[in-house]
Amino acid sequence: MTTTTYDIAILGGGPAGYVAAERAGAKGLSVVVFDKRALGGVCLNEGCIPTKTLLNSAKILESAHEAAKFGINVGSVEVDFPKIMKRKDKVVRKLVAGVGMKMKHAKAEVVMAHATIKERRGDVITIEADGREFQATNLLVCTGSEAAVPPIPGLDKEVVLTNREILKLKEQPKELVIIGGGVIGSEFADFFNAVGTKVTVIEMLPEILTGVDEEICKMVRGEFTKRGIDFHLNAKVVELKGKEVIFEKDGERQSVTGDEVLVCVGRKVNVDGIGLENIGVEFTPKGIKIDENCRTNVPNVYACGDVTGFSLLAHTASREGEVAVNNILGRKDVMRYDAVPGVVYTHPEIAGVGLTEQQAKDKGIKVNVRTLPMQYAGRFVAETEGKNGFCKVIAGEKYGEILGVHMVGGACSEMIYGACSMIEAQLRIQDVEEVIFPHPTVSEIIKETIFTF
Repeated sequence: MTTTTYDIAILGGGPAGYVAAERAGAKGLSVVVFDKRALGGVCLNEGCIPTKTLLNSAKILESAHEAAKFGINVGSVEVDFPKIMKRKDKVVRKLVAGVGMKMKHAKAEVVMAHATIKERRGDVITIEADGREFQATNLLVCTGSEAAVPPIPGLDKEVVLTNREILKLKEQPKELVIIGGGVIGSEFADFFNAVGTKVTVIEMLPEILTGVDEEICKMVRGEFTKRGIDFHLNAKVVELKGKEVIFEKDGERQSVTGDEVLVCVGRKVNVDGIGLENIGVEFTPKGIKIDENCRTNVPNVYACGDVTGFSLLAHTASREGEVAVNNILGRKDVMRYDAVPGVVYTHPEIAGVGLTEQQAKDKGIKVNVRTLPMQYAGRFVAETEGKNGFCKVIAGEKYGEILGVHMVGGACSEMIYGACSMIEAQLRIQDVEEVIFPHPTVSEIIKETIFTF
């Protein structure tokens, strides 16, 4: 039997893999994609999409509760938890099917099976999957990551939940304990608190949402606390006894018990069991080593997405997939991380790009910083009642180049791309002053803040 040799073999059908396949197919390259679970990866099946679907239900619930402030009386408001979860599943199925259609349009062969890199002979790489052998002249490794479970006594995956298992709940827990106050923990805390679950968050660090602007973290935690979420900061979990979480704080042992315990303390890259060592790809438990072109140390072998361990974001993964394909096609392209945005889809929503004030300080960069409340944007005032938020812009002291923009409140996730473009284009304060923003929009807050320099 003749074995087809593809232009590109892609291990993993997540945001890095399926975007790379789509771009490659559009350029006429032959592609085979392997995935052992489902197209769309963690983002579409167990992360970005299902959690945002749940958070949108929480947002609608919040709007219903606050409708009277806007002169709208809606009567009693009730939560149908099973229906919320059922709709989440429907959204995921629809978008997974959409990715499948994209693969057909790209004429990519999709193999739903675990794939292992077998060998490299000359310019041809052989992959085994589903009892068959496949060959390719280029390889993209996009195998992603999974929830990390720390070695804490009593912390058994059969008892606790990760981001995967919590999305399969059929019944709403009355009390939920969340170990980890990062992005994943905060978003789940927001949703479950909104639908009426008693939520407790245990975080080992002094503040939640590491890497986010410090003022924003403090404000959001304050809003969460007002809504009834309990936080234990500087608290180290030392043991679990069933659903009882025991932690050390201020030199004392304390504990809290919930119907469910969610663990979200980081991600573990998927580098084991895929045969990287068979062709000499350099990697560590933290990820595969790549250069600015997303190349590994082995010719014609690339790695993209979470598996690199650098920027575990879906949009980073997609862009890395594009960079890899462009280089395979002979178009020089590099991955630039300075303008990669970060978003937290809590209520209030958070978005930021570039350096935070603290990061600039740590790097010894002299900057000027300006902050304005969201109330300076007329549309924000028109569409909210009693809500807070602000925009912060960090600019270089000498040249006035925009180094960072960080926002909380409003639809920040839909506005931050503009700030990304400013940083990517290395625009200065005076350059943005000449840009026309539509009025009235919440995005005007960026220009209003810049005009205070």
